[in-house]
Amino acid sequence: MSTNTNAAWLILFLAGLLEIGWAVGLKYTQGFSRLAPTIATLTAMVASMYLLSVAAKTLPIGTAYAVWTGIGIIGAALLGIWLLGESSDWKRFACIALILAGIIGLKLLK
Repeated sequence: MSTNTNAAWLILFLAGLLEIGWAVGLKYTQGFSRLAPTIATLTAMVASMYLLSVAAKTLPIGTAYAVWTGIGIIGAALLGIWLLGESSDWKRFACIALILAGIIGLKLLK
């Protein structure tokens, strides 16, 4: 794997972390009625999508998009459990594990 590809994966990971931030941030905006959370959420959205577009220059778009959303799904689901008191049923964790397996599979297949 080339350095350029490694950099693209790192950028994609950062984009995924920002996606977690804006997905969870949506809850705190209360329908975009709170200024500070709204600004933070919109900033994270723009930055996340920009970094996704940068990573997609090198990585296949199907892989990049699936990994980006997968990171966001896993992070938002876990933070929903830990911060927002959402269900922590074992079946939910099993589904999160399946998403993680898909992300790992896509990374290994490139």
